[in-house]
Amino acid sequence: MARFVVVPQWQGSPSSRAMAHIDGTEAIAGDLPRSACTFVEVPLEAGEPLGTGVLRASALLRTRDAVTAALDDVAAPAIVIGGDCSVSVPAIGHAAAQDDGRLAVMWFDAHADLHTPETSPSGAFAGMALRAVLGEGADGLTLAPGTIAARDVVLAGVRMLDPEEDELLAASEVRSFTPSDLADPDALGEAVAATGASRVYIHVDLDVLDPADIAGVSSPEPFGVTPAALVAAITAVRARVPLAGGAISGFSPQTPAAAVEDMGAILRIVGALA
Repeated sequence: MARFVVVPQWQGSPSSRAMAHIDGTEAIAGDLPRSACTFVEVPLEAGEPLGTGVLRASALLRTRDAVTAALDDVAAPAIVIGGDCSVSVPAIGHAAAQDDGRLAVMWFDAHADLHTPETSPSGAFAGMALRAVLGEGADGLTLAPGTIAARDVVLAGVRMLDPEEDELLAASEVRSFTPSDLADPDALGEAVAATGASRVYIHVDLDVLDPADIAGVSSPEPFGVTPAALVAAITAVRARVPLAGGAISGFSPQTPAAAVEDMGAILRIVGALA
């Protein structure tokens, strides 16, 4: 049976509705076998930046340590249920530390999440999450440089880039795919296999989906991916490279009733990962 680590973190989100991530996390967890879930306690308070340039950094640091401890007690590959998408940063760090082989990261997201505290317009850590995975950003919140190489990252479904992110992505070895590129799911499987990594971590921010297919995200972007295309892409990646772990993040429903309406698509994605 798959294992799930449930992390209702909201402190990394830039949204005025950030705390709705708690409701979203609990809604997903409510449809999972309770015996398969490990629940991580997230600080109630917002937290302080601690001079990092990252909003709520003190709470994020506490949750980082709690996620790592929870994953130590769960058999891999575990699926993290967030919360804002920065929950994947410590989870990827944990997965990378479990084996000497290289770890690839498959990052499904409408946004690139490649800011640093110096470039971020919001100061929210979710918008810096992938950059932190690459070892750049605020001290204490990033992975050690070299843990994940840019050449081992595949970014898919992205369609909203800030100018600084666009420039960085053009100059980096990160491979990126637009939503229309996912019409061929095997393209992502081939891209991950081409990294030469021995395992893959699959991160899914639900805003990668088209707004017509999911309502409960805080930053919807048009012309996204369909649930069927996303499930097919995840399946193709898993067929090529063994899964080291995964995450589903970014669910922030407006109401409990709205959460129910989105759960069909979300559970299909959970099934593809688990």
